[in-house]
Amino acid sequence: MFESLSERLSGVFDKLTKQGALSEADVATALREVRVALLEADVSLPVARDFVAAIQDKATGQAVTRSVTPGQQVVKIVHDELVQFLAGDDARAGELKIDNAPAPILMVGLQGGGKTTTTAKLAKRLKDKSGKRVLMASLDVYRPAAMEQLAVLGRQIGVDTLPIVKGEKPDQIARRAKQQATLGGYDVYMLDTAGRLSIDDTLMAEVEAIRDITKPRETLLVVDGLTGQDAVHTAENFDNRIGISGVVLTRMDGDGRGGAALSMRAVTGKPIKFVGLGEKMDALEEFHPERIAGRILGMGDIVSLVEKAQETIEAEQAERMMKRFQKGQFNMNDLKMQLEQMMKMGGMDGIMNMMPGMGKMKGQMAGAGIDDRMLRHQIALIQSMTKKERANPGLLQASRKKRIARGAGMEVSDLNKLLKMQRQMSDMMKKMGKMGKGGMLKQAMKGMFGKGGGGMPDMNDPAAMEQAARALGAKMPGGLPGLGGASLPPGLSGLGRKK
Repeated sequence: MFESLSERLSGVFDKLTKQGALSEADVATALREVRVALLEADVSLPVARDFVAAIQDKATGQAVTRSVTPGQQVVKIVHDELVQFLAGDDARAGELKIDNAPAPILMVGLQGGGKTTTTAKLAKRLKDKSGKRVLMASLDVYRPAAMEQLAVLGRQIGVDTLPIVKGEKPDQIARRAKQQATLGGYDVYMLDTAGRLSIDDTLMAEVEAIRDITKPRETLLVVDGLTGQDAVHTAENFDNRIGISGVVLTRMDGDGRGGAALSMRAVTGKPIKFVGLGEKMDALEEFHPERIAGRILGMGDIVSLVEKAQETIEAEQAERMMKRFQKGQFNMNDLKMQLEQMMKMGGMDGIMNMMPGMGKMKGQMAGAGIDDRMLRHQIALIQSMTKKERANPGLLQASRKKRIARGAGMEVSDLNKLLKMQRQMSDMMKKMGKMGKGGMLKQAMKGMFGKGGGGMPDMNDPAAMEQAARALGAKMPGGLPGLGGASLPPGLSGLGRKK
């Protein structure tokens, strides 16, 4: 969603960081371009103006213009101000207040914003990641099959839903949900209210009545991130009438310009707590302002990348892999596992967005045919092999190669590139297993999974973050073997698809 804004800002800051010294005029020119970039990203004019003014005060002093690295100082000031605009003063504003069981969470918003799906996503997150017992209840008595939709989603994710009683009014359902949650020993009960196509008195009066009955610990407004500044106006209206505690922006994986996310906190004073990134039930992420700011400014988001790695690979599996890799045992089964893990972590595009400095290379990589389709083709080639061939790629001679390529609908040349990639990675893993005290690979795995195999690396520990980054290929010798074109880093050559 922030891709166009990130590209514009990267161009502005590239000019600054390449200059040895900066005058106040240089900074002023760059900040004018920043303001234009924000306005093009659908950030409201007052917010863009305030943002640039706040940066200008800090970026035009002698401490910056006479600094050894003035361009980098300006980038840091912009990053810090961006975090401030996204987060406000409360560093823990994104956390849910769900103490005093059963804690009610009221979900409000307009029709079509994704309220029911978001309710189920959040319930699944609370169940899986926080270990909470959750009860969901649909109070939407107007939209056809709204209650049935929540019941179906509840069965999919393994979360209880309040039994449907035909003819009940929303306030009656709210009272029954409160009673059921108390008697059933639930930690949280979530109330999915009805929406309208636009804000009206009937909708607000109904939500106010439900709020007064349940006294929610959290009132979350669900808005469509693709609606831009309309989402901000909706948030203002709901907050003035109902009083919201936070916002969930949906469809943030779309091609919107991101202005709503950047304006929301500054205009409403309410934090964005979660963002929806797709239709799947696990496609809901916490909104981390410092990570979003890093992505926008091309600094990457290695912490989120490590978290995704932890979610897609078990610690025991990582330990087994490490022992194999240290011995240089990296066959086609291992490569297939790596490729599938990359797909689970968001594909090439998702990973590149989170790697520091790699966002600028996405255009080159797309031009070289390095994308998710390439990963799927590679997996298809491996699946076309027999078990023996996967375990021992050295068996692959001309006749076998023809059969495998034909089975995957590819050319023998594509298979040869894949085999070259496998050999390069095998050699690299063996070298990494032997490098330094305890082996670079072993240290990297510790950085990812902790000494005992679990836990996040300490964000304040540069060594731990460096190990985590290396574990995911961000600083591997020569980059990711075989994944690039001629103009990419040394190890990234030779795997673009044929034109």
